[in-house]
Amino acid sequence: MKAIITVIGKDTVGILAKVSDACAQADVNIVEVTQSVLQDMFAMVMLVEIDKSNIGFEQLKESLDKVGEATGTKIHVMHEDIFNSMHKI
Repeated sequence: MKAIITVIGKDTVGILAKVSDACAQADVNIVEVTQSVLQDMFAMVMLVEIDKSNIGFEQLKESLDKVGEATGTKIHVMHEDIFNSMHKI
């Protein structure tokens, strides 16, 4: 199973490292990542594998919410099934 993680906020040092560390602590594998800095705004989208995670999906969301609070960013985690359902034509 996969999930999509989005991160948006003012650019500061270490955002990618902190989000990646939270994923590593949860045994969440990062499959793909894209990031951009637009003037002073940071934007990142990650595709991650969550099927071998050592914590539940809600716990992962809570963990990443804490990272968002610490970095001044908004982090959203969406299960792949929900993402696919939203984007079907």
